[in-house]
Amino acid sequence: MGFEAFRYIDLMGTFVFALSGALAAIDRRLDLFGVVVIAFVTACGGGVIRDLCIGALPPAGLTNLAYVAVVGLAVALAGGFQTRLQKLAQPTLFFDAIGLGFFAAFGVHKVYTHIPDVELAVLLGVVSAVGGGILRDVLLGRVPVILSKDIYASAALLCALVQVGGELQWLNPAFSAWVGIGLCTGLRMLSLRYGWNLPGIGKVL
Repeated sequence: MGFEAFRYIDLMGTFVFALSGALAAIDRRLDLFGVVVIAFVTACGGGVIRDLCIGALPPAGLTNLAYVAVVGLAVALAGGFQTRLQKLAQPTLFFDAIGLGFFAAFGVHKVYTHIPDVELAVLLGVVSAVGGGILRDVLLGRVPVILSKDIYASAALLCALVQVGGELQWLNPAFSAWVGIGLCTGLRMLSLRYGWNLPGIGKVL
């Protein structure tokens, strides 16, 4: 898969994560500035952390106007269609589930392109996917989803492993990202639909 395809994957992930953040901020009745900040942090936070870790400076999320435009579009849509979007069951988690796979796949690809280390690529691929959601939840005073029993980081990990298989040519690189995204999003959506969770500590010890 070429660079342009991954670029579109990154922007699609940015858009749906920004929607997730904007809807969460609107639900908390933040003002316009607050909604924009939460949307931007949700969409770009994980990528900024990833870029800082691999030395890709300055981070793309802070210098590329395309990210600002996509976040602005997501905020406008969230504000204009909030009534319809809020009718979705748990809209923040719904858009989170979609963005999770996009960012995990792109994160692995970017990290492996800069530093061809499998462990680092998988780790920072997951960080790319979950970092923005963690920052959003902390800023909104909520327990981050990753710290609950939800199948969240594990879904991102599945996508990251599939994508690193594509980077290593173990899987067809033309399709590995889309397979990983599909598996990640499907697993996350099914876990939300059927209440699948990781076992609590009391069930393990």
